[in-house]
Amino acid sequence: MTTNSMTTNSMTTPPHSMMTNNMTTPPHSMMTNMTTPPHSMTTNKTTAPATATATTTAVATTTNTTLITNTTVIVLETPVNRTGCGIQQLCGSEPSDCDPSQSSSSCFFVSAKQTNGQNFEFSMSGESSGYVASTVSADATVGDNDRTYICANKNGKVKFFSALLDNDKLTLTELPVNSVKGRVSGNLIQCTFVATLDLSTTRAAASTSNAALSFSTGTFDSDTESFGDPNTRFQSGVVDLSDANATVSNVLPNTATTTTTTTTTTTTATAHATTFQQSLMQVLLISVGIFTMATV
Repeated sequence: MTTNSMTTNSMTTPPHSMMTNNMTTPPHSMMTNMTTPPHSMTTNKTTAPATATATTTAVATTTNTTLITNTTVIVLETPVNRTGCGIQQLCGSEPSDCDPSQSSSSCFFVSAKQTNGQNFEFSMSGESSGYVASTVSADATVGDNDRTYICANKNGKVKFFSALLDNDKLTLTELPVNSVKGRVSGNLIQCTFVATLDLSTTRAAASTSNAALSFSTGTFDSDTESFGDPNTRFQSGVVDLSDANATVSNVLPNTATTTTTTTTTTTTATAHATTFQQSLMQVLLISVGIFTMATV
């Protein structure tokens, strides 16, 4: 027969110290370590050090905005038009009222719109059986090793090229361009693209967006992909390409007026010659009549 103390202490109820410390409640130090991580751990997991944040910001502000070249042409669904000229984009054309969205309009059009930094979106439209091109020059001397962007009609589809124009000769070279779209309808060639213009590294540009803009056309051999010399149709003075309100006018002579004057002069000379010939015939007829009467 066992004593009451054994039943109580050995079999049923363990000592208070054992229940409290060993079986039910772990020491305070263990609870702290198991349930609550040290303050330093919490800080490291949830909050990035201030130095890391500062470094990330600095890198973002110095990111190079030069475009990655991709001249793959996709179809231009919306025709080039004058929407936003003088408000959202700088436009130049010949004649000045050219509306490239009109199918019956035979004219030449180019526009530029700053997208960000030194990146500009360009639009071109003009009639040519070969190519249309836009040249960007850091000064008024266009064609002195200047960036030129070409949209050529290759078997009824637009193919894009970039080149340097020097002394009326095009030399193909890779320039930072992408987002190229184009369409060909008969002899009408239209295209849009985005290009990076680093004008500060060329000659004496006063600003990274000041430039002269020109538009030209020329022949293109689809088999050899060779270009004829450009025929300039429009050329502006130096303007701020980022200013959509800038006044853009064609500084080239008005060839249409010259041709009309020449034609008028030729027509007038022909009319005088015809009148003189008629007068001479009348004199001869009269002379023959007098001679005949004298003979009778």
